[in-house]
Amino acid sequence: MTLHNRSRYGRYAGGPDPLAPPVDLAEALDAIAEDVMAGYSPRHALQEFLRRGGQNRDGLDSLARRVQQRRSELLGRHRLDGTLNEVRKLLDTAVLEERKQLARDAMMDNNDRAFREMQLQNLPPSTAAAVNELASYDWQSGTAREAYERIKDLLGREVLDQRFAGMKQALENATDEDREAVSEMLRDLNDLLGKHRRGEDTDADFREFMAKHGDYFPENPQSVEELVDALAKRAAAAQRMLQSMSPEQREELMRLSAQAFGSAELMTQLNQLDDSLRALRPGEDWSGSERFQGQEGLGLGDGTGVLQDIAELDELSEQLSQSYNGSTLDDLDLDALARQLGQNAAVTARTLAEIERAMQDGGYLRRGADGDLRLSPQAMRRLGKSLLRDTARQLSGRQGGRDTRVAGAAGEQTGSSRQWEFGDAEPWDVTRTMTNAIRRTMADGGDPGQGLRLAVGDIEVTETEARTQAAVVLLADVSFSMAAEGRWVPMKRTALALHHLVSTRFRGDRLQLITFGRYAQSMDIGELTALPALREQGTNLHHGLLLAGRFFRQHPSMQPVLLVVTDGEPTAHLLADGESWFNWPPDAETIRVTVAELDRLARAGTQATFFRLGDDPGLERFVRRLAQRIDGKVVAPETGDLGAAVVGAYLRTHFRDGLYDDDWAAGI
Repeated sequence: MTLHNRSRYGRYAGGPDPLAPPVDLAEALDAIAEDVMAGYSPRHALQEFLRRGGQNRDGLDSLARRVQQRRSELLGRHRLDGTLNEVRKLLDTAVLEERKQLARDAMMDNNDRAFREMQLQNLPPSTAAAVNELASYDWQSGTAREAYERIKDLLGREVLDQRFAGMKQALENATDEDREAVSEMLRDLNDLLGKHRRGEDTDADFREFMAKHGDYFPENPQSVEELVDALAKRAAAAQRMLQSMSPEQREELMRLSAQAFGSAELMTQLNQLDDSLRALRPGEDWSGSERFQGQEGLGLGDGTGVLQDIAELDELSEQLSQSYNGSTLDDLDLDALARQLGQNAAVTARTLAEIERAMQDGGYLRRGADGDLRLSPQAMRRLGKSLLRDTARQLSGRQGGRDTRVAGAAGEQTGSSRQWEFGDAEPWDVTRTMTNAIRRTMADGGDPGQGLRLAVGDIEVTETEARTQAAVVLLADVSFSMAAEGRWVPMKRTALALHHLVSTRFRGDRLQLITFGRYAQSMDIGELTALPALREQGTNLHHGLLLAGRFFRQHPSMQPVLLVVTDGEPTAHLLADGESWFNWPPDAETIRVTVAELDRLARAGTQATFFRLGDDPGLERFVRRLAQRIDGKVVAPETGDLGAAVVGAYLRTHFRDGLYDDDWAAGI
């Protein structure tokens, strides 16, 4: 017997699509890192990205704006006199039909006719008072009687629809048995809620109630608490609707409610229900109101539904604001968002929540010792890779399209090869490796045509020219002018791109990042990336050169390479007691000790490149003279080209084949 597995396919309804591609974090990471480098905390930067959204994706602000537009649309479209107008129309119909009948009935006693006409003529202007006054009227017209009875039926269905959505339609053309079933449900519901208020109810009580009356609750609550939640939200919205009416409208409806189904018991049961719900859910908004300004009349049930929508929109607005403690996008009610703004809005919110979750759970943000979020090393590597790729494109464009991805090889190939040894990073010589494997296989009596197995001894690597390892110092000016002139973030981007290049392509080199403002300080890449803009005055290049010299002395076998990024002349230097001395304009002593420290680096064979930002003539003269003393170079890049200029200068220390020559540097 053959068994066949049958599969059924349909729309996935179990949450996020498990087959959907993972969310792309590249755009989010780039935007967050850009804000972090501008001085924002990672938490704030993440929140700002989620608020702004991406290039092709709405953010929280856009969703919040649509929520407010939807709220304004509801208030601007509707008014709350729909039920009163319906009752008035039915009343006018009843009176008109009754007058027609009185005029047609020739057999009626004239005195009786006159009395009835006077009674109809002198009805009070208040709709509620007129309806109440006609409660005992003996209608002569069957059509008139039917219209009047429809008022009672309408009011009954409307007051029920206020508490139980859909009742107005469900009870249309209802029989006495249907109305009695509703009354029985209300009695049982009040009994259940009464027990719940006293703490006497059981799960069995709830299951028994739902088995008997579950059809009245399309929300399909799974517990008495869920039942109370649904009922309380609706009842509170009904109260807010009444309070949104004018005092005259509210009084009319309260008086009319006594005519609901022609039974006072209904209102008694509903009032008892409201009392229980208020006691069980005092936190609901039972006293609020709204100002409706539209032309489309709403009945009691529909108006309550609109007030529920407005309450739901207000909750969504708070969730989208993310302004409360501990807020996350997992708090968003995606079902409510889909109901109010459509499924696409829910998809957008879900994607933003996945980005937030992935940024933290995926390891791109981590908490520091102080509890604040920081960019993780994984995020720094990904960002550095992206920045280096951008820099490489700039370099490639300036060099006639030569791909800079080859940078970081051990050197130029000599044409010869040697046997691989542990630790070798040179590329394999595939031809000679395969030849060695064939010879060994044949010497062992094997047949190369039957397949080859490589042995470690078969492997040969291509020999390359020796490449000098470098100890590299990037001295970055962090005086306030760097931030004020828009150079703060480009400086950080440059440092991150250089750091990634050295750590991934030139692992034999050593890189030290040193910032200098009033004081100089060695930093790791994470500290520099998160460094806020400093408002203190001072450009202490002297202290920076001292730290650079100490780093070079720690690596005596490496070629010292100094890269200085600055936009101002030295205005501070370090005193013997470790304090920083500042003066503007630059003091002669500051210049003297700075030049003296540079001379020490020159005697150690340091290769130096100065990157002058801005067009200050004094800075231009000073930097040019510094470069001449150390036989270095001066590059004056535009701010957007700083990364390419610094990376290019670093690469020149390793490649002297004309790829990065003086003409290229001058053209930056």
